[in-house]
Amino acid sequence: MEAWRGLCLILVLVVLGRGEGQLMENFYGSSCPNVETIVKQTVTTKFGQTFTTVPATLRLFFHDCFVEGCDASVMIASPNGDAEKDAPDNISLAGDGFDTVIKAKEAVEAQCPGVVSCADILALAARDVVVLSGGPTYNVELGRLDGFISQASRVAGNLPEPTFDLDLLNTMFSKHNLNQIDMIALSGAHTLGFSHCNRFANRLYNFTPSSPVDPSLDPDYAQQLMSACPQDVDPSIAVDMDPTTPRLFDNAYYQNLVAGKGMFTSDEVLFTDTASKSTVNDFATNSLNFNGAFATAMTKLGRVGVKMGDQGEIRKVCTTFNS
Repeated sequence: MEAWRGLCLILVLVVLGRGEGQLMENFYGSSCPNVETIVKQTVTTKFGQTFTTVPATLRLFFHDCFVEGCDASVMIASPNGDAEKDAPDNISLAGDGFDTVIKAKEAVEAQCPGVVSCADILALAARDVVVLSGGPTYNVELGRLDGFISQASRVAGNLPEPTFDLDLLNTMFSKHNLNQIDMIALSGAHTLGFSHCNRFANRLYNFTPSSPVDPSLDPDYAQQLMSACPQDVDPSIAVDMDPTTPRLFDNAYYQNLVAGKGMFTSDEVLFTDTASKSTVNDFATNSLNFNGAFATAMTKLGRVGVKMGDQGEIRKVCTTFNS
């Protein structure tokens, strides 16, 4: 009898889709069946207003999941300036990403009040911006709750730095059940967006005492970056991370790495390190392989630190806790 009760409980959890750490596609099939359409419409409108929506939303999803898990903790606004978004590593997160999620949440709330989490809306929006910029589509697993914790002090040391080597990258990603291929695929998101000069200036002016310019940089690309980022450049100046097709989600990022045109050390090392070079070559020559690996990695990323049961809530407004 006890075994039968246990089996029944498992079946109930599967049907409800809220088992411990369990996500499922079409989670809102009954409670908010149009949620994906609503979010897509909002994201598409925002995309039509500014392309920055794409890299901003994608980066927001990554930064959220790597700190406290995929629970929209990065969305919280604190009057004291001590929330996750206020940490030095998150200050540069573009406002268009936050605005996209906030507007999508408002649209969803108008039709399905109190049903869909901000964390799920962010996951859907991240997929939608990839598709809008020419990348692969994939089914998004849903059922996350919004977290109760958002502290700037918890960010440091939990996001990859532009100076990381392959071992450091693998160590950080493996903490979240993401393997080396996942890490290399997710790095491909750098085919979109931009970076401020101070994030890579060390490769141009003070790499080593004997070689101020990083020798792994293509000389012409180094000169291009120096022209855009002189040593006394305005801190607000930013440069496209993909010098060839910065507004298209494609595999040009990997082709750039092969050509010595990776912006960060953590980019170029993927090609210069023999342990990862073959994957970069594969993605550079086969866009289908990259797209498939990226979709797989985004799904796995979306499972990181998911909140269930009494671990979270469905926020009414993405920027504030309910109570």
